[in-house]
Amino acid sequence: MDPINNGEEETSKKEISRCSIDVHKVAPPPQRSSFEKLKSRLKETFFPDDPLRQFKGQPSKRKWILAAQYAFPILQWGPNYSLSHFKSDVVSGLTIASLAIPQGISYAKLANLPPIVGLYSSFVPPLVYAVLGSSRDVAVGPVSIASLILGSMLSQQVSPAKDPLLFLQLGFSSTFFAGLTQASLGFLRLGFIIDYLSEATLVGFMAGAAIIVSLQQLKSLLGITHFTKQMGILPVLSSVFHRTTEWSWQTILMGFCFLAVLLVARHVSMKRPKLFWVSAGMPLASVILSTIIVFALKAQNHGIDVIGKLEEGLNPPSWNMLHFRGEYLGLVIKTGLVTGIISLTEGIAVGRTFAALKSYRVDGNKEMMAIGIMNIIGSSTSCYVTTGSFSRSAVNHNAGAKTAVSNVVMSVTVMVTLLLLMPLFRFTPNVVLGAIIVTAVLGLIDLPAARRIWRIDKFDFLVMLASFFGVIFVSVQLGLAIAVRPTNPSPVQWECPSSGCCCK
Repeated sequence: MDPINNGEEETSKKEISRCSIDVHKVAPPPQRSSFEKLKSRLKETFFPDDPLRQFKGQPSKRKWILAAQYAFPILQWGPNYSLSHFKSDVVSGLTIASLAIPQGISYAKLANLPPIVGLYSSFVPPLVYAVLGSSRDVAVGPVSIASLILGSMLSQQVSPAKDPLLFLQLGFSSTFFAGLTQASLGFLRLGFIIDYLSEATLVGFMAGAAIIVSLQQLKSLLGITHFTKQMGILPVLSSVFHRTTEWSWQTILMGFCFLAVLLVARHVSMKRPKLFWVSAGMPLASVILSTIIVFALKAQNHGIDVIGKLEEGLNPPSWNMLHFRGEYLGLVIKTGLVTGIISLTEGIAVGRTFAALKSYRVDGNKEMMAIGIMNIIGSSTSCYVTTGSFSRSAVNHNAGAKTAVSNVVMSVTVMVTLLLLMPLFRFTPNVVLGAIIVTAVLGLIDLPAARRIWRIDKFDFLVMLASFFGVIFVSVQLGLAIAVRPTNPSPVQWECPSSGCCCK
């Protein structure tokens, strides 16, 4: 027998013997009652971050300071704010303001509300979010999907053309209930509910809503006066081709020229991230240029529909316009619940996306409360539903925003516009606002996500198609009912590369 092999065997036996000595008996976990198990499970669900841990062992004065910082995140980063941060935030704030002003006017018209309400909603809510929000990159304001849903749900029972005052009151009331829903979810620490929304159905819903929003803009892009109030693709196309006598070649020419310019600017910013300012500033540049053209050529007398006179001044109070009783109470509660959930989902997704890019944490429950309180206050100051916007947040991020002060700068810029510049928008053509909306909602159609869902789960892909076709052929509400179907407990993820304003 080989002596070398014998030596190896003896060594192996010694090692095995040594290993057997090191084995320790592990005691089973202590038995817990059903109540203790339930208590532990509830704590993991509602308090996974243990928010009270930071207060343990702290003196009374320190506890008050920590409580104030927890309620108002601005007190955490405010004392360390520097001049270099302020310079970056000023540049970012001015940049997103150039996008927020035309988008605010456009989205208000999408919600069948007066255009001035869109600017009001870009003034007060950003100030509230700057104090209560925990994200450094989120830029808040009106968004396309919430505007579409609010306008379509309310117009089912009230005509914005026949009774504009009542419609406006219901819009503010719906915003109040949207904020109440959002703040309640945050206060009750139900942020985990957002994590159970299906990505597949949301992708289908957003894509379908983007198509519906774009088709609705054919009224402005073609110059049609009498247009259907329905949202389905078939009624819209039927209305378009049955009203060919109302088509205006002047409107079509201006609309598609500016639409082409906006799409090219968007493409440039996507391909070259350093040129993000091209797509960010082009909407405002289009508004200014088109207004000058209309004014110089008196195009309003030749088939070009314009916004008309807008009120000057800051937000008037609107708490006396809120409806808490009467025949429309059920309508505003339902509309508030739906728009609140959808805008909350978008706002949380925006915050998480950019927090991941910069490696910091966003508290979902605190974000819910910030967005909810923002909308409650907004409903009393002539604002409608607002949340974190992907397009403005992408621009804010790329412009180098350091803190939420960029929202304050944007708000101050909108304030100056409301006080001094409103007469300049009198000759702004509606067709350009339609082109801005079409360009903005294109980012809602996420083809890479659809292909990924197809590769991963064929059933989820079919559900995505059901949500998509439910929106475009039946109604936004049906597509939404499918979209909020709970599925696997994985957080809703959004593909949002930071290459320019490439999102919605």
